[in-house]
Amino acid sequence: MRILVTGGAGFIGSHTCDRLVALGHDVIVLDAVAAPVHPGPTPQYLTPGVELFIGDVRNRELLANLLRRVDAVYHFAAHQDYLPDFASFTDVNVTATALLYEIIVAERLNITRVVLASSQAALGEGLYVCPEHGEQTPDMRPESRLVAGRWEHTCPVCDGELRMLPTPERVTNPQNPYGMSKLAGETMALNLGRRYGIPTVALRYSIVQGPRQSVYNAYSGACRIFCLHYAQGSAPTLYEDGQAIRDYVNIDDVVDANLLALTDDRAVGRAFNVGGGTPYTTQEFAEIVRAQYGSDEPARITGEYRFGDTRHILSDIDALRALGWTPQYTPKDSVARYAEWLAGKDGLDDVLSHATSTMRQLGVVRPVRSGDAS
Repeated sequence: MRILVTGGAGFIGSHTCDRLVALGHDVIVLDAVAAPVHPGPTPQYLTPGVELFIGDVRNRELLANLLRRVDAVYHFAAHQDYLPDFASFTDVNVTATALLYEIIVAERLNITRVVLASSQAALGEGLYVCPEHGEQTPDMRPESRLVAGRWEHTCPVCDGELRMLPTPERVTNPQNPYGMSKLAGETMALNLGRRYGIPTVALRYSIVQGPRQSVYNAYSGACRIFCLHYAQGSAPTLYEDGQAIRDYVNIDDVVDANLLALTDDRAVGRAFNVGGGTPYTTQEFAEIVRAQYGSDEPARITGEYRFGDTRHILSDIDALRALGWTPQYTPKDSVARYAEWLAGKDGLDDVLSHATSTMRQLGVVRPVRSGDAS
């Protein structure tokens, strides 16, 4: 099969290309190879045998020329990170997706599958239950609660305690611009796919981990942040109280899901969560990284938070499991592989300080009001 992979020089894209080439597919990559993911030249890990085109996925002529040559598309190209680039998120993650379908429809191309990279961020704060008032899907926690160190969501009806539940695909309530753009992009893709007979699958990745994850993003990537700290002899910072819950999924498990979406017709027209299936607090995850590096310094809790962070999120992965997929690797496996990959990198001394200063300058990292944290 001839396959176009947009964003194929990136983290998830390059690993997917590796597997596609190994399976005998002809692969074309379209990637901007731009900062912050790629601060330098084309990465050396780019899959041998792929045909690389360096360019913007919003370039209509370029995208159309490549789409005419292929049978299927993995659409991974995206603007990511948390920073307040509102227009860029929409331009790249929504408009470029619409352009892809516009070209396919306008030129009546026979594209047998589009697999779209979506995100757990589309789920927002996730699903909770109140003992008295039932299921709740809370909005972002207000600044007044965060500055006072009140971290947990409470029932919007009675202000009582909520219990987190695994969040299934039916729940979508994104609270940051990245998540909003990802949900808009997948809605565009799935609905246009149904309308025009273009078989489409959207995959909502949880926190993906493994080698090649860029070290240069200012916000995203607990694995790379914690590993960088311990590799450089310092302890990472845990925001809030270190008890926020996440699920982490290994890059090889993600590639397995990507390949299933390409070939299993039961997946067409649907969005699927792709997660690790097991909840970890950020403190528990930091301990996994600390053990990998043999450090005596536990992560630090400094009384700061990142405005707009999700408190808890755990993706329900039963729908994808029903198609035969299941995660095979643990966060410990992912950390070990990332640490091994990171050990061969140099020139990273200023990465952490630059990321921290960027987030402070933009008002992403904020302090708890003195004496109020709990």
